[in-house]
This record gives sequence, structure tokens and C-alpha cells, in this order.
Amino acid sequence: MHPTIAFIVASLWFVNSFTGNPSPPFLGNIRLTNATSVSLVAKPVTISRHQFGQLRGQRSFPLLIDEANRLIAFQLDDTDRDGNWDKLFLVVDIPPKATRTLKLSWIDTLTRFPVAACVRFGKRTSQYMPVKPMQSDTFYAHQLPILLGYQPYQTDGPTWENDKVGFRHYFDGRNAKDLFGKRVATMIPDQVGLTVTGAVEDNYHVLRDWGRDVLPVGNAEGLSLGLGGVGLLIGDQPYRIGVMATDSTHTIDHSVLHVQASGPLKATLELVYNHWKPRPDRDYQLSEQPTIWPGMYAYQNTVTASTLNGDETLLIGLSKVATDKPVQVFRQAGWVVLYTHDQQSYNREYWLGLAIIVPEKQYLGWGQAPLKGPFALSYFAKLAFQPRQPLTYYAVGCWELADTGFRDETYFKNYLIQLTQQLSTPVTVIFLPEKNRCGMQHN
Repeated sequence: MHPTIAFIVASLWFVNSFTGNPSPPFLGNIRLTNATSVSLVAKPVTISRHQFGQLRGQRSFPLLIDEANRLIAFQLDDTDRDGNWDKLFLVVDIPPKATRTLKLSWIDTLTRFPVAACVRFGKRTSQYMPVKPMQSDTFYAHQLPILLGYQPYQTDGPTWENDKVGFRHYFDGRNAKDLFGKRVATMIPDQVGLTVTGAVEDNYHVLRDWGRDVLPVGNAEGLSLGLGGVGLLIGDQPYRIGVMATDSTHTIDHSVLHVQASGPLKATLELVYNHWKPRPDRDYQLSEQPTIWPGMYAYQNTVTASTLNGDETLLIGLSKVATDKPVQVFRQAGWVVLYTHDQQSYNREYWLGLAIIVPEKQYLGWGQAPLKGPFALSYFAKLAFQPRQPLTYYAVGCWELADTGFRDETYFKNYLIQLTQQLSTPVTVIFLPEKNRCGMQHN
């Protein structure tokens, strides 16, 4: 079974389909409370299945109806990969100092609807075979494109997107992160990065109806970490997790990709780097978990290292390939925001606001990479990093053709302030069953 069970309701016809038929059993109400003065828009909420487990009976799938008798979109995820869903995920708007009440029922029919967030990943097994969609893959050191003689991956690696923006990861050994600007709320067409015969093609650096790749992440002399890419500072020397396109020797023995969820409301993938050896005396295993949901011009990433020597600092990159402007830094709601705002697309054609949002408790300052080499052309945040302790941050990309307001730096900065407030504001979740009462807290 695919790890994500998609269940999203988009229209009232589904509500009306119950008319004249036995109603699904009502189990109680879910109350979502925003006790703050912040207006929450597309706020993510996750509820564990075990919190409803004693009430689910023989019916396997929830049904949520709001105060206006409209069905609420949500997603069921199998995070432990046992074949059964264990998390319910939804995004919800809650005004300041307000409570939303959702009616919970159980049904035994799974319905699939259009997605608002997804992962796309495709690979060809030889230069002459068409690309096929995949849910997982292992990339070995001897498979660098310069050694194979061709690029095996559609768009150089996986893409993930929501209704606002898209991102991609160079799974071909470079491990940088790039930005797709979007002009539409629908998902990017599946054929992006492919010819009509399914061969890999770079056809996304030109403007299309859906948008385009807008961010340069390197040049002939150096490669940045991209937007939210990861590196380590060992002592006083920075290292990228990966190599340049011209390198024939990889620093990672093998990398593993797994699509954990692909819509309708949340897209998540896992990237594991096994035996990364940035220098002969070091051997690391690190993982990343990029995640996106609707409503934000950003993705969330969580980085974990299994072992560290004690002299490492985590680095999160912010590409500066096409800007000479200094990075701007401010603190807001428990986060530190580093951003640039400039005409920093290819050929300096479009205004882009780029940012990384990192936890204030782990923040150790920022730095700037050199202009040349495998770790170049980047600003970066420095973060305290402990083994087996996940660290979560956000990367933001705001393109003027997605919202003309992003041409203005003040508008962009205000968006960053609002986003950090959204991320920091908790929602209290209380489940009120028909006969019993229990409470739970979501942050």
C-alpha cells in the first residue's frame, strides 16, 4: 500500500450524496482553538489515529464536516509504514481568539480527490529507456552523471510543490535545492523535464503557463547549496553534502530516497545520506525530510545526524549566485530569518525574495561562502547540532509572477513576519466524543 491514503473533499455534492441514505455514525466533535491574536490561515494540524482508536469500530475512514455543513479536506498518512494510516493531517483557517468545531464520523469508503501538494520523482534505467515514476531509489557513488554519461533523473531529482510554489532537489550527487516559481494553483504538469518520448530534457528554464525554474544555484566555477540546502562546518572548514556536476568522485557511498506522502494536502520525502565522507577522518549518516503543505511559499525541512564528533556546526544555505546585496537578518516569534530581495533570477529578469527561517535557540550566526568551489556562492546560517536530535527549519521562495507584491521588499518582509507568526502559533485540539471527553494539544 502507498504510504499516503489520499482523502480530500472539495465540493458539497459529496455531502448531498448522503441525502436519503443512512447517515454515517456520528462520533463527536473536534474543537480547534486559536487562543492568540494571530489570524491563522492554512494552519497545519496533525492528529494521531490512536486518539480516536477506541471509537472507530468497523469503519476505517474519518469524515469531517464544518460548521456550515461542508466537508473538510484532510489526509491520512501511514508514517510507520505498516499498511494502516496512523495520522490525520488537515490545514484550517482559524480567526484570532476563535474556535472551529468539526463533526467527526466514520465511513467505510475511501474517496480520492485532486491534490494541493505532491511529490514528483522519475528515473530512467538507461540512456535509451523512458523515465518512469518511482516512489524510492538508491543512488550509488558510481552513478554520478559524469560517469554514466547521461542524467538519470527527471528534473535532476524529486520535486515537491503546493498551490503556491515548487522546489526540487538535485539527487544526482549535487544535493542542492532549487526553486520553481508558479503562476497557477494547480500542480505542475507531469511532463516537465521530459520529452514526448519520456527522455530527460531541460525544458523548465523558459516561461510557461505554469511558471518556470527561476533560481540559479551555481555557475561554471562554483555551486551554492541552493535554497535551504545543507552542509556542515567542521572546525572552521565548510563542506557541502555532495559534489559538483564536474566531479567524478563522490563523497557519499549511497543515498536513499523514499516518497513518504504525496498529497492531497501534504507532500513529504525522506533523503538519507549513508557514509558521507567529506574528508578521510570523517564518516557521517545524515537524513533530510522536506515537507510541504498548501498556503505557504515555503517548505519545511528536518535534518538529523546519527553520529557527530562534537566539532560540527550545521549550515543551511541561501543562494547568492545572482545578487550582491547583503543578507538581512531579523528575529521573530522564536525564529531567526535570513533573507535577500533582489532581481536574482536567471539573467536578473525577475524579482525574487529568498529566505531561510531557522530556530532561534540553535542559531549561532551566519556566514558567507567563497565565490568558487563545491561550497560557494551562498549565505548560510550556522546552527548548533546534536546527534539524533532532529532540527527543523523553513526555506522560502517568493516570485513576482506568483504575487506582484513580492516586487517590493517591505511586502516580502511582512510576508516573512506573518509566516513566522503562523509557524509559532499553537492550536489546541480537543476531541469531544458523543459520550466521553478527552483533550489533546497540538503545537
